Order: sequence, then structure tokens, then C-alpha cells
Amino acid sequence: MSAASRAPLRSNRSNRSNRLPNRSLRGGGTVRARRRVALTTGAVAVALLATACGSGGTSGGGGNTGFVTGADGISTVAKGERADAPDLSGETVDGGRLDVDDYKGKVVVLNVWGSWCPPCRAEAKNFEKVYQDVKDQGVQFVGINTRDGSTGPARAFEEEFGVSYPSLYDPTGKLMLRFEKGTLNPQAIPSTLIIDREGKVAARTLQALSEEKLRKMLAPYLTDESEK
Repeated sequence: MSAASRAPLRSNRSNRSNRLPNRSLRGGGTVRARRRVALTTGAVAVALLATACGSGGTSGGGGNTGFVTGADGISTVAKGERADAPDLSGETVDGGRLDVDDYKGKVVVLNVWGSWCPPCRAEAKNFEKVYQDVKDQGVQFVGINTRDGSTGPARAFEEEFGVSYPSLYDPTGKLMLRFEKGTLNPQAIPSTLIIDREGKVAARTLQALSEEKLRKMLAPYLTDESEK
């Protein structure tokens, strides 16, 4: 083979060699793109968790969370280990103003709900019935209405089920995000929390509650003696 005929072969090998770094860069870009997709998917999963509407669920207290979840799906924290409830204040469904901190000295039953959520609709009458029975025992019920685009559906929900206690209007879920990670925070819709007379979160469940289960969850906090 002459030198002239070998020259193009060397040129082709050189060109292929020059293209290798570009393929490598494209591969790196593909890896980075896959990582971005994975991160985005994770963020969406977290968002879906916050907006989930389910009829039941439990969550255990891993790590140093300090809470214990019973077989009934109710998580509790010993009195000396409870976290303060965050700032829960703002506009109510009916256009008023409410600050949960104003109820310190009372037991607060905090229920996260949406008018679009079937389990929330199933439990609404149970909450109103129990509220009427215990409101004279130093107990205040408060709702957090979320993921409703306007207050109209929320007001219709309250009228339909005869809900007489107030609800904060929280369409984007900002109030839910104020709870510290690792504490008894609302992680689903519906969620129900008990805030003790000192303004600390004592119990939580991530399920729709029957009248019987709601009474059972609330009972330990009705008297000061049971809190000791």
C-alpha cells in the first residue's frame, strides 16, 4: 500500500478520535439530565404525599422523633417531649381571622380537610357531633381547609355537614408546612392533631375518624389530671 493510500486512513482515525470527547460530553449530559428527572420525580412525590386523600394510614416514629404509633393509627408523644405547635393563624373560610394560639389553655382538635376529599366528607358529621359534646369541657375544634381553589366549596361543605367550628383557609398548604420535620405534622388529607393545653402537639392520626375513634383519641387530654 502506498503512502498516499494510507494517509486517508490516518485522517479518519484522527477524526474519530476527535469526536470521542463530544460523545463523552453528551453522555455526561444524559447522566445529568437523568439526575434532574430523578430529583423532579422526588419533588413531585413529596407534593403528592402532602395532597393525598386517603381513608387510613399510619406513620411510625423513626429516629429521634419521640412519638409512638399505636395499632389504631394514632401517634402520641409523652408530655415532656412534645413540640410546640407552629404559628397557625390567618383568614378563615367565612372571611374572619383566627389564631390558634389564642386557644392556649384549651385542648385544640385540629382537622385538615378539603371539600373535594371523600374521607373528609365521611368524617365531618362525626367531628361536629363530638365537638358539640365536648366544647364546654375546655376543648376547641379548628379546621384547616386546603387545596380548595376558593372558599365557596369550603363554605358549602360546612353548610352541608353542619360544621359550626371555624376553619382556617389554606389553599396552598402553607400552614401544614410550618410544622417541624420529624414532629407530629399533618402529612395527608385528612389529618387530625391534638394540641394540648400548653400549645404543644400531643397526638396525630392520618386517617378519617369514626365518632368512636375521635372520642378515643381525645379522651386522654380532656382533664388536667390525665395530662400528668
